[in-house]
Amino acid sequence: MKIYNTPNLAKKHCNGAIAIGNFDGLHLGHQKVIQEAKQRAKKNKIPFGVMTFEPVPVMFFNKKIKNHRINSLEQKKTQLKKFKLDFLIIIKFNTNFSIQSAEEFIKRIISKKTKCKYLYVSKNFKFGFNRQGNIKTLKKFEKKYNFKNIVTKPYKKRNKIISSTFLRKKIRLGKIEEVNKLLKRDWSINGKVIKGQNRGRKIGFPTCNLKLNDYVVPKLGVYAVKVKSKNFYKNGIANIGYRPTFKGKNLLLETNIFGINKNLYNKVISIYFKKFIRPEKKFKNLKHLKEQIKLDIKEAKK
Repeated sequence: MKIYNTPNLAKKHCNGAIAIGNFDGLHLGHQKVIQEAKQRAKKNKIPFGVMTFEPVPVMFFNKKIKNHRINSLEQKKTQLKKFKLDFLIIIKFNTNFSIQSAEEFIKRIISKKTKCKYLYVSKNFKFGFNRQGNIKTLKKFEKKYNFKNIVTKPYKKRNKIISSTFLRKKIRLGKIEEVNKLLKRDWSINGKVIKGQNRGRKIGFPTCNLKLNDYVVPKLGVYAVKVKSKNFYKNGIANIGYRPTFKGKNLLLETNIFGINKNLYNKVISIYFKKFIRPEKKFKNLKHLKEQIKLDIKEAKK
């Protein structure tokens, strides 16, 4: 999979099939769009790729939105590789890009720079200045700019359209098992281990601490997790919250990895969420906290 940070470099993939969108989370709905583009490319014996945007446009326009992403850009790249793309185009979403009209986007990017032959989008795809462009706009300019627009029907589960917004809501509610089914993989958070105050180690349950950065915040509480690094893949238990027993003020993801008791500071790890165990709560003292952690670990291992 060739990765291009500018459409200009993707010209050799002209007359290809491209799936375009934010693809935050790469859930089953996104996968449907990408698979349909892949099938078309295979049938017509043409290149196949994906075009996406960085940062996520809503976060570019509203700087106050912090915890929004279902996956990071690096995670998105890793997940897209599994579709065996010929190419991935990552459009830098900035002020200059955001002020071009819908037709300018079609003319400059879709037509001139990628020479796309088949363009696959979801039904709710919007583009151009003030999101003025939609699937009707694409249809209107098909012949003029020599491409065919195909709109993928929404992926539905129990008559509900699966979208990134829907997934974020489920994550915030702690419905992790449902989220994992809709992603067709375990939802995860990647990050570099940071120094904490060693409270976990002092009470016999050492933890690796991660900041959430731009990730959507799951329901505060305890989760059964899998933890992956370059050197291991282990079961564990994670708590996400503010640590009310210790009057904590900063949101933190703390993970106790079963069978690992060594310094992992500055190491990059991935936390894969398996199941929500219980909400975060404040304990009277450390004794009660330790007793509950033992019960949580027993439940997580089960």
